[in-house]
Amino acid sequence: MKKKTIIPILLVIIIIPIIYFGFRETIDRFNPWIEEEYVYVEVQGDPIDDNGRFKYREEGVNEKGETKRVVFTTSTVLNEETFLRVLAKGTHTIEYTLITEEEMP
Repeated sequence: MKKKTIIPILLVIIIIPIIYFGFRETIDRFNPWIEEEYVYVEVQGDPIDDNGRFKYREEGVNEKGETKRVVFTTSTVLNEETFLRVLAKGTHTIEYTLITEEEMP
């Protein structure tokens, strides 16, 4: 009897983190408790090829000074030290705008 209870509990404990970390951007997109906010990013890494687009995973700072991770794609490769203002909901990016260094918080 205990074996029939423990196995499903272990499966749930293993499956939930896999789903969360594997699909975090999608979960953030539809999560009603996460608010949209602007995150200011300086591109520092190389992009990952994402079916003809270039995917970036970057750390940025919001207006409160908190560090946030955002994921966004572009149709062209961005130069390092390019500054962006990203409208994000969790790690999901809604839109981004190129800005100058003076506009960074």
